[in-house]
Amino acid sequence: MTFANPQAWHLLWLLPLIAAGLHLFFDHRRKVMSRFAQAHLVDELAQGFSLKLYRIKAICIMAAFVFIVAAMARPQWGYTIRPVKRHGLDIMVAIDVSKSMLTQDVQPSRLERTKLAVKDLIMKLNGSDHIGLIAFAGDAMVMCPLTYDYNGFLLSLDDLSTDSIPRPGTNISEAIDESVKAYQGMTDSDKAVILVTDGEDQEGDAVQAARRAHEKGVRIFTVGVGTREGDLIQVANADGQRSFLKDADGNVVKSHLNENLLQQIAYVTGGAYVRSGGAEFGLDYLYDRQLSKLKKHDAEEKMARQYDERFQWPLTVAFILLLAETLISTRRKINV
Repeated sequence: MTFANPQAWHLLWLLPLIAAGLHLFFDHRRKVMSRFAQAHLVDELAQGFSLKLYRIKAICIMAAFVFIVAAMARPQWGYTIRPVKRHGLDIMVAIDVSKSMLTQDVQPSRLERTKLAVKDLIMKLNGSDHIGLIAFAGDAMVMCPLTYDYNGFLLSLDDLSTDSIPRPGTNISEAIDESVKAYQGMTDSDKAVILVTDGEDQEGDAVQAARRAHEKGVRIFTVGVGTREGDLIQVANADGQRSFLKDADGNVVKSHLNENLLQQIAYVTGGAYVRSGGAEFGLDYLYDRQLSKLKKHDAEEKMARQYDERFQWPLTVAFILLLAETLISTRRKINV
């Protein structure tokens, strides 16, 4: 036997509260009666009341609650083998791992905040969605091809750092071209790329690359990480000591969010742009409002076990117990 919703068993913590409530109800009745008669007359006035029957009614109520919880847990046993065909999205996530992503205007840093948001996105996928990962700085590299293996994807995501791409700089056009290559041979669905970066493009022509992507049927959804005001870039040396990144002239480097470029990329490809905020990163919005409307691919049909639902049995027992509780009277027969 398995349970499709085992979390429902936590509701059994309410059982002591139900028992306490039934006891307080009985105690309240005795207190009400004591207002109309002296204490030594209460038992005599209540001689038609059966405490034993009341306890049986209380047990029926508590037992019914247990079986209702069991029904909510959705017990399953027995199964049939059936073909299952699902529909899913194809999503390639391209993440900027250049030095500017170490900026801490987004806590704990732009890169770490991005990784946390992508992990939250994985929780929304339904198992039929393809997802892949590209890291880019001066070059771009596929870290995880499009896959259904979310655990493998998360391992690649955890490994991302500013050392993932040896060549420094930021080349968004290379990231776009690499994303388009990842979709070669896939024609039965809309192709979506989530591009997460601060937009500081130092090499290539990102808008021209976006036009090429649009010609291939790829939509790019851009997420701007950082603030317009920007902040200084902190890097750690081999000893773990942190210092501010400096350019060739010895000046400290300040990184700003370039929203204009990211908006152009999204517009050219028919995608959308969102700027990450403190509480909302923007991936939830993109998935719920944008990606979910795209044409899905037909996932490979597989044979799967479909377990038979048996919640009807405990639910029936609960109904019988509640019915019995209503039929049991607390009045006892009095022999005259």
